[in-house]
Amino acid sequence: MLEELEVRNLGPIRSALLSPNKAMTAITGETGAGKSMLLSAIRLISGATASVARVSAGADSAWAQGIFDVDENGEATRLAQDAGALDIDGEKSDPDPDEIGRQELFLSRMVPASGRSRAVLCGHSVPRNVLGNVAAQLVTIHGQADQMRLAAPARQREFLDMAADDTAERDAYRQAWQQLQIIDQRLSNVTNQEASTRARTDYLRESIEQINKVDPKPGEDEELKEKRSRVENAAEIAQGVGSALSALDASQVDSDSDAQGASDAITHAIQALRTIHVGGSFGQAADRLESLNADLSDIVFSLSNEVDTDGDAEGLDAINSRIHELDELTRRWGPTLEDVIAWRDKAVFEVEDLDASPEKIDELKAQHQQAFDKALKTATVLSKKRKLAAKALANMVTKELSALAMAGAGLEIRVVRRGVSSENTSTTAANGENDTSSGISTWPLDANGMDDIEFLFTPFPGSPQLPMGKSASGGELSRLMLALELSVAEKRTTGSSDMTFIFDEIDAGVGGKAALELGKRLAKLSQTSQVIVVTHLAQVASWADAQFVVSKGKTDADAKSAGSKPTVETTVNEVTGDARIHEIARMLSGSESATSLDHAKELLAQSKL
Repeated sequence: MLEELEVRNLGPIRSALLSPNKAMTAITGETGAGKSMLLSAIRLISGATASVARVSAGADSAWAQGIFDVDENGEATRLAQDAGALDIDGEKSDPDPDEIGRQELFLSRMVPASGRSRAVLCGHSVPRNVLGNVAAQLVTIHGQADQMRLAAPARQREFLDMAADDTAERDAYRQAWQQLQIIDQRLSNVTNQEASTRARTDYLRESIEQINKVDPKPGEDEELKEKRSRVENAAEIAQGVGSALSALDASQVDSDSDAQGASDAITHAIQALRTIHVGGSFGQAADRLESLNADLSDIVFSLSNEVDTDGDAEGLDAINSRIHELDELTRRWGPTLEDVIAWRDKAVFEVEDLDASPEKIDELKAQHQQAFDKALKTATVLSKKRKLAAKALANMVTKELSALAMAGAGLEIRVVRRGVSSENTSTTAANGENDTSSGISTWPLDANGMDDIEFLFTPFPGSPQLPMGKSASGGELSRLMLALELSVAEKRTTGSSDMTFIFDEIDAGVGGKAALELGKRLAKLSQTSQVIVVTHLAQVASWADAQFVVSKGKTDADAKSAGSKPTVETTVNEVTGDARIHEIARMLSGSESATSLDHAKELLAQSKL
């Protein structure tokens, strides 16, 4: 919801501050007063292209800012956060109950008299398209130029989907479509292998074969290098182990030796200490020596096993040959054997994907058919819901148009399911005319389902049905858009009150009772969303909860004394009470006579829902 719009040096508006009502706001004024500049300001903060011609004469730049009150969990807030323009502060110590769950967004635009414009979101400079994406969640402008957007099939589909409330069906289809695309890509890769792909397949197969031939084991190279080191130093090891054993337990080296080793000496020491029957630390010392002797026995046992180690000089060549084979693997696919093995396992799966064997292709085709059938099924469910919604929406819009002084006008929404017969859900893709490069077709499906959607508008009786946007005047299109918005008002999400609808030229060709009905319909829409309408009709403005008057006048006489020509400036002021009655009277008759004032009072009193 737009809380405040501030404009500086934009065309004839030197300075203006507008605080629209939460419900319906009317902007009125004489033709040429500058009402369009307020719309230009809103378009600027919505990311529209900036024109230096709009900068007020003599000013360095034009500036516009809109302050919006939004749902802190809404899409606009999320987009602002993603752009790095919004930091969510911690919870306030004493928050206003009305502010809980709400967030303010500041959208501003500066247009210099020369140079590039600057887009700012919550105090952070952002690309213009970011400002546009955020504003698209907050403002919908229905002016003659803006109506053309709904002429695009994509926008018509989005509008119909909103009316159909088919989020669950679209999500189900989107998942099925994504799975179909994945399988379709794999099948395409297999059936359309180029020379580089085939070369890749050959390389992978040869590499896998080479690695499997060597058959490496994790850590094998390190074990072999340790073994090689032992073989190469066998003599040194034997001499060292023998000397150590002689010192520790000579019987392990020479069974006939009577020499006493360290183990025997410790045993004698233990026995000697055990013979002491005087209390003290002797027993503890004996215990410690026994523990030490147990460790020494383990060492002797381990070393004695090394005595039998053979230098195995003949096996050294085999060890070196194996290490060389493993080094070749790690050099190409390493740096470790674990990396080599992991690369091979991954390559096996890649070869399977690139394998263009008939069996593989048949397997993927079967998967593709299953995915296609599932996507087609979910698309059919979505299509049925769209058709029901299209009929209901078209009927509602046609009724609204009749109430908006467009009796005989009508809207038809066509939902055409591509290639699907009325009898069943089989497709005509079997003839192969729509096959993809993989030889398998995803037609009639696309990312949005199986439907072609078209809005056809009949502006008056006898007029042919023509595509929307090409068959009506600006005023007729504005009323059509109002009828559409009224028809889907109840379908909008809980946060729809964040949306601001702006209507321009909606009263073209309307007067009398029809104008009153038009104002009533705008007031009805304002019950669910904020509405701002630029109007020349008192019958429309009278329904507004707030009214702003745009007027123009010359600058004061100081300009003449300064030697410059007086200029025309536009002001924007809210009118309430008697001032509003006088403005409504002016709009009714161009004068403020007693009769027109009485009529204005009566009109304001009657314009209530």
